[in-house]
Amino acid sequence: MGVGTYIAIYFIVWWTVIFAVLPFGVRSQHEDGAIEDGTEPGAPQRPLLLRKAIATTIIAAVIVGLFAWGVETGNLRLDMFPMPVKTY
Repeated sequence: MGVGTYIAIYFIVWWTVIFAVLPFGVRSQHEDGAIEDGTEPGAPQRPLLLRKAIATTIIAAVIVGLFAWGVETGNLRLDMFPMPVKTY
């Protein structure tokens, strides 16, 4: 596979992982008891987005690295997965 393919796979994996990581460690204003006027009580107190973006980048890099290693060594091939049979 080419570099462009791995970049595209990384992009997809990164977005999937960020949505999985976003809820970790979030406490709402209601849970902390510090509701600011004009805000939603369920809004996060401290979302820690930079920390989550860095963690997502590392996790996605590891996943894509393992995938690339599997493809390049031949341990992961497309013919390993069952494909539907055309019956017409």
